[in-house]
Amino acid sequence: MATESRFKMSQERLDALKKELLFLETDKAKEVAEQIKEARSFGDLSENSEYDEAKTEQGKLYSRIAELKSLIENAEIVEKVDTGMRKGAVTLGSRVKVRDVEDGCEEEYIMVGSQEANPMEGKVSDDSPFGHGLYGHVAGEKITVDAPVGELHFEILSVEND
Repeated sequence: MATESRFKMSQERLDALKKELLFLETDKAKEVAEQIKEARSFGDLSENSEYDEAKTEQGKLYSRIAELKSLIENAEIVEKVDTGMRKGAVTLGSRVKVRDVEDGCEEEYIMVGSQEANPMEGKVSDDSPFGHGLYGHVAGEKITVDAPVGELHFEILSVEND
């Protein structure tokens, strides 16, 4: 029997997933069932595009519900700061300011679990190459990240662990 992998996330993310699951299993499921019922009333199902669309929507809904249940069942709640790390090191929940050594560009990121990652919002997963490169390092250190475009070099300017 294969074991499912664990999904690291904050309690806030787990709560949001549970809320989404409840919505999908209640309100959204009723809405989709009503669409199917209405489409059936149009007659011949073999040439009924409304019915096909409603069944496709139902399939997407069931797929998302299954995905959410798996995420929730395999959630691993992580503390904001890993107490096993040296003081001031980058851990989950850290706010990290870095400078690209090549172009001098400064960026700020928050280290999060894989289920919360959103680079457009500055949330970097500890599982990503960049997050993995940052993890465990402290302000003042330089890191090298192996990225698809080649090696990238950064200097950690500051680390805040709330």
